[in-house]
Amino acid sequence: MLLLVAPSGGERVNKSASVGRFWSTGKDEGDLLTWKNSAAHDLTDKSIQDEEETQTDGGFSSLDGMLQWAIGNSDPEKLKEAALDIQHLTPEDLMQRQLEVKELMEKLKMPSDAELMKISIADLNNLSLSFEDRHRALQELLVLVEPVDNANDLHKLGGLTAVVKELDDQNTEIRTIAAWVLGKASQNNPFVQNQILELGALLRLIEMTYSNVTEEATKALYAISALIRNNQKGQELFYKHDGSMMLQFFLSHPSIDIRLLRKSVFLLADLVESQLDGRNDVDPSFFSDSNLLKSVVDLMSSADLDLQEKALHAVKNLLLLPYTDALVFKEICKLDAALDKMKQQLLQFLLDDNLKEYAHDVQNLRIEVESLFIAKLDERNKVFS
Repeated sequence: MLLLVAPSGGERVNKSASVGRFWSTGKDEGDLLTWKNSAAHDLTDKSIQDEEETQTDGGFSSLDGMLQWAIGNSDPEKLKEAALDIQHLTPEDLMQRQLEVKELMEKLKMPSDAELMKISIADLNNLSLSFEDRHRALQELLVLVEPVDNANDLHKLGGLTAVVKELDDQNTEIRTIAAWVLGKASQNNPFVQNQILELGALLRLIEMTYSNVTEEATKALYAISALIRNNQKGQELFYKHDGSMMLQFFLSHPSIDIRLLRKSVFLLADLVESQLDGRNDVDPSFFSDSNLLKSVVDLMSSADLDLQEKALHAVKNLLLLPYTDALVFKEICKLDAALDKMKQQLLQFLLDDNLKEYAHDVQNLRIEVESLFIAKLDERNKVFS
């Protein structure tokens, strides 16, 4: 006879993405194993997490594993009494006890992340399910694709195809979270980036950035940035699908949502960096366009400190390009005036303990940009003197 005591929360830790969540599904509750201690999904627009979690399956891997745990956590005297009692059991009773132990083992075992992803994907492919069930399935995938191993498995489980399909859904909330899932799965992951590009999702994401629903446009731009970052094929497709026009549109409209401006400037700086590294060859007229350059310099005066810093970083990269004209930065963009205005603002920030560290870092970057600007002007004057 085997005495089994369920392990306490502190004794066994499951490090998969599914830990601590009560998993919902469009299927009947009796078809799935669920567990307590649910944690609410935080779906606010937070910064992207880079920390990867180790994936392990929950529960005991075998009856032997359960037996070893039970022996190590049982009272020796009670085990001795149980051993004496079991001698009086019939073969039928022993068989029944074995079945009970096996059933208990199955109840204690939690679904793996792969099993949970299969459930969510099946729900997305089930056309009879409600909007709420499909929305919930996408929310679950959003959490599950954070570990890189899960993201790598998503396509072979049919998940990427199912999520890309949702980009064409009539409901903006479904489209928004589908774009979010694609961005989360492809972040710093060339393997998944290429899979999504092959499914043709980039063009649709670019179209979604023009949505009059800000959240949809923001998540689509986030997905684009994650999808093409450090990916030559992705950047080539971006230019082919007029992604440069999309960036010019956002950067020339400073009154649009601040999140779109931040993501646009960040993406621009990243694309210029690819040019500097020789990872991509694009028409120089895009990055040297005076209207584009002026739009970025103007954002250095934004009231949003994060946007200011991102714009300054983008200007630095643009100055490093050999074909941008220093005179355009001076005469049209008024970069010298923008740098001086920022200097005065940062001097005030240095007096504020809450902003001192930020001001010090940005001031160093501002000085670097000013030095690049002066050097570029001097070089131009030498050429035309």
